[in-house]
Amino acid sequence: MKAQKRDYLLAAAGILLLTIGIFLVKRFPVPLGYMRALPYVCIGIGCGVFGQGMGNIISSKAVINSPALQKQMEIAKTDERNVAIASRAKSKAFDMMTFVFAALMLSYSLMGVDMIAVLLLVFSYLFVEFYGVYCRIKLEKEM
Repeated sequence: MKAQKRDYLLAAAGILLLTIGIFLVKRFPVPLGYMRALPYVCIGIGCGVFGQGMGNIISSKAVINSPALQKQMEIAKTDERNVAIASRAKSKAFDMMTFVFAALMLSYSLMGVDMIAVLLLVFSYLFVEFYGVYCRIKLEKEM
């Protein structure tokens, strides 16, 4: 029951953020400073949160009358093979992301994009890479 309440709260929060974003777009036709991005950030996050909440609500309503299907879905979610496949897919995506973001940073710097944008990209790239190193060290100690 707690998960269902959480899903409804997520959907409501998404609608609220979406409404705030649309209100801010209409209220400030010529925005200055951070108000240039804030409405669109609210709209984007609101749509994402609403979609997550409604997706969970719809999927729980779809299987509520079928306990066998619920059990099968739970087994599929926690199956070791599926977990290993998901981990391997994430690993391959992370490896590809490393090279894609490195090429993107290089191309941005060669194109003369604003230094702040390039530095934000570099810092986020390094944060992800250092977190990957941290996780690897942590897992090597455990195994």
